[in-house]
Amino acid sequence: MHVDIATETPALPAASAKRAWARTLDKALGPLIEIPAALLVVAEVVVLLAGVVSRYVFHSPIVWSDELASILFLWLAMLGSVVAYRRAEHMRMTALVSMASVKTQAFLEAVALAAGLAFVVMLLHPAYEFAAEEIFVQTPALEITNAWRAAALPVGFGLMLVVAALRLIECADWRHAVGALAVTALVVVALMLAEPLLRTLGNWNLLIFFVIGVGALVFTGVPIAFAFGLATFGYLMLTTRAPAMVVVGRMDEGMSHLILLAVPLFVFLGLLIEMTGMAKAMVGFLASMLGHVRGGLHYVLVGAMYLVSGISGSKAADMAAVAPVLFPEMKKRGAKEGDLVALLAATGAQTETIPPSLVLITIGSVTGVSITALFTGGLLPGVVLGVTLCMLVWWRYRGEDLSHVRRATKGEVGKALVIAFPAIALPFVIRAAVVEGVATATEVSTIGIVYAILAGLLIYRQFDWRRVYPMLVATASLSGAILLIIGAATGMAWALTQSGFSQSLAVMMKSLPGGALGFLVVSAVAFVILGSVLEGIPAIVLFGPLLFPIARQVGVHEVHYAMVVILAMGVGLFAPPFGVGYYAACAISRIHPDAGIRPIIGYMAALLVGLVVVILVPWISIGFLH
Repeated sequence: MHVDIATETPALPAASAKRAWARTLDKALGPLIEIPAALLVVAEVVVLLAGVVSRYVFHSPIVWSDELASILFLWLAMLGSVVAYRRAEHMRMTALVSMASVKTQAFLEAVALAAGLAFVVMLLHPAYEFAAEEIFVQTPALEITNAWRAAALPVGFGLMLVVAALRLIECADWRHAVGALAVTALVVVALMLAEPLLRTLGNWNLLIFFVIGVGALVFTGVPIAFAFGLATFGYLMLTTRAPAMVVVGRMDEGMSHLILLAVPLFVFLGLLIEMTGMAKAMVGFLASMLGHVRGGLHYVLVGAMYLVSGISGSKAADMAAVAPVLFPEMKKRGAKEGDLVALLAATGAQTETIPPSLVLITIGSVTGVSITALFTGGLLPGVVLGVTLCMLVWWRYRGEDLSHVRRATKGEVGKALVIAFPAIALPFVIRAAVVEGVATATEVSTIGIVYAILAGLLIYRQFDWRRVYPMLVATASLSGAILLIIGAATGMAWALTQSGFSQSLAVMMKSLPGGALGFLVVSAVAFVILGSVLEGIPAIVLFGPLLFPIARQVGVHEVHYAMVVILAMGVGLFAPPFGVGYYAACAISRIHPDAGIRPIIGYMAALLVGLVVVILVPWISIGFLH
């Protein structure tokens, strides 16, 4: 999601006493999955940091560190996705489901669980076969069988199977569970009976499985990763001669890019800067500078989201760090709740390109574009969109009454700067470490984590050890949700490529009127729509590998194209009624979604103006690359 955004599902009603054993088993299962997942996050930080220190400080690289990190990473991805499944934190679209009656919602929850059950049942045996095949592959540095790594897949799917079964048993109304299982079974049987017909339809199957099928699953609240996985598995099994193991192999390939290791580490870093008070210090400094200006705290919100994004990479972490610090004072000054949540969501979209954004890291992993180039190119487009948002803030708040607001003295501003300096320096430390070659984009997050821990302990004296374990589990959960989507979307993108769809798409996009500009405009419109329906990261993983080669062919610089696509996707992700990022902003700020619908229209228009400027002026994205 990298968006990196998890949406809570409505809680299932309490199970009856007869099914108390299922709840007891579920409770016992929790720590058995969560403790290893949390330890794996710690292990990844230690292994990667050891690699940086040994190479840069002692000039004696550890040859096996990346390999060990890769083995642990797949286990973290799979156990994290089990944690996310158990906590109902997999990315899903609930906009339509939430409009239904309570009874229908409960039934659709059961359908989502049954679909998840079908997904893991179908993939469990192929995953076991895949792991068994890997026994014969030896890792080059550690010289152990690759089955140690691949075993994460069947173990993860097996645990998801147990969780899905327990959740269905815990359903308060057994008729919902039985009905959901019956509907799922009927769909599976109907598709199997239709196999001879499907094999004659050629590329019409793409419409059936990847448009109608995925659409139906996503809109009924099935987690996006499972929707992609089910559609891909069904398409390959019923319309091609590809073995089932191919789906697992492609998922493994998608989740195993070493660059994606940055995802859990930057998520954890985002949680650390909020916990250590670094975010609060940055916001305090900006507020002391601009608090006396009309609309000043709104400018602070835009600036704070820009600065915090440069550290955490996770939008949910950014919003959680900034909103609780600023919103109480903004409300005191008369700002309406709806306007606050609307601007918070808009700044979430504005800062999607700011390194180390998880979306930038994902684009680099799936398209091969240089991460360093993306990190350099992403700074200025965020500024352009920030300026358009600030222009609207100036217009809306030009008549604000500030007679009761005291201007901070120069001494107070200076003191706030001294307090905030270690926090403000962190984005520059991270970027310098990548550019100077001290660490890779994957490893640099470990430097940030150590920096944040030391700053929290020694400078801000704000480090709650009791919060570390929940933060590690939350990191594993969000990372697992993101990585399972990337795995499933990689399988789906491969199926689309094998069908010849990517070639047809390339021909169509190249023939668009307007050349490179026409291609950029159509891409932007497409990604606004895709970002709102699929969330950010799935849309990027699915269509990035198809569209980036076309961008190169029509003469668009790949970093410029990445910025246009990410910003367009961000607008879709944070725009109601479908954009899940908007609902995340509402949840974090505890403001009802209805309140922000009207004010956000203006902010979205401002973002679109900024997007048009970025499209028309490629220098904004690529000017600093040379």
